[in-house]
Amino acid sequence: MTEFVDRLAGPLVGADEALAREFEARLADSSALAVRVAWSVLRHQQDAEDVAQEAFARAHRRFRDLRDREKFRAWLVRMTWRLALDHRRADRRRAAREGLAMAGEPVATDADTAIARERAERLWRAIDRLPEKLRVVIIVAAIEEHGVRHAARLLALPEGTVKSRLFEARKKLQEMLG
Repeated sequence: MTEFVDRLAGPLVGADEALAREFEARLADSSALAVRVAWSVLRHQQDAEDVAQEAFARAHRRFRDLRDREKFRAWLVRMTWRLALDHRRADRRRAAREGLAMAGEPVATDADTAIARERAERLWRAIDRLPEKLRVVIIVAAIEEHGVRHAARLLALPEGTVKSRLFEARKKLQEMLG
């Protein structure tokens, strides 16, 4: 009986090792993008790294169940995006409970730096007001500078949908920013 169990366990261990190597390779290819996506939502490096780490852990636990492993990168980006949004919502709820405003950045001493910071803050506030489907496309395609084709693959959307959402997002941002 133990010989039978040993024969069965052999291929399973090999399959687990192959699965682990595949996960590590795919994660190495996608990890920097996941951190950048989290940062684009949270705008705080430590929080972005924490959210990305949580996404990596969830991806590791669920990798075996992923049907199309070629879409791992898009799957990880979507998971990271959702976790970052959840993290931001939790921070806002916590701040509201504690009666505190979200901490701002220190005041700049240089006029040009202050103007640039104000423009960036205005742009990010406008991006935050976009609907999620437009916000994710503008961040991945325009801010992260991925081409339309690559953004479409990452978001698992048709290229035409990415183009139209990108156009709509830019139009709305232009209206918001005057």
